[in-house]
Amino acid sequence: MPATAPFATFLIVGPTCFFLGILFAMFPYDYNVIWRSPPPFADLALAQMDPKEHYIDILEQHLKFLHASPPLISRILHIVIGTGFLGFAMKFYKPSESNYLFDGASMVLYLVGVIVYITNIVKGLRVVTDGRYGAGVEDPVRDAEQGEIIGREDSLKVMAASNTILALVLVGVLVLQAGQWYAQKKEQAEIEEMEREDREEKVKSPAKKEGKKNR
Repeated sequence: MPATAPFATFLIVGPTCFFLGILFAMFPYDYNVIWRSPPPFADLALAQMDPKEHYIDILEQHLKFLHASPPLISRILHIVIGTGFLGFAMKFYKPSESNYLFDGASMVLYLVGVIVYITNIVKGLRVVTDGRYGAGVEDPVRDAEQGEIIGREDSLKVMAASNTILALVLVGVLVLQAGQWYAQKKEQAEIEEMEREDREEKVKSPAKKEGKKNR
């Protein structure tokens, strides 16, 4: 196992856990949008209001606030993403079979996560901030009636679902890295056991020969 492997693993696991922390912070907003139907409001003044609409409004405002963050926030995020790729690059320098299997699959999942981030989350944040759901088509009303574009609620549900997909992908990266660590540890233990048996065999062989000579 190369000396840089533990540090490279840290460069992969660290950003992955960082992103999972961000997604965990988003979970309270996503939960009432895609995971359950909120109960009706107890307040009579709000009883006529759709409870899910309330949580959709909260999610929309949160996404707008998130997208309006200072540029420093997005730069830090992209640096962390690049750190993960640096970890993979270090692991693929003089790779072993373990790197091809575990790190190769981990990198594929990591790339899938980046693609989901770029195609769904970044574009979704821009759409939510502009409030132009279904923009860019010739006749949004007609196409919406035909089900060819999605409206505000469905767009926000897609954003929430993208967070869930991204979380599952990142958990997969952690599972593969943990599997690689376990496989390498098991392999090292087997090698040490074989070496110990070889040493014991070498010690016993001269003793057996000496016993035969004495006879």
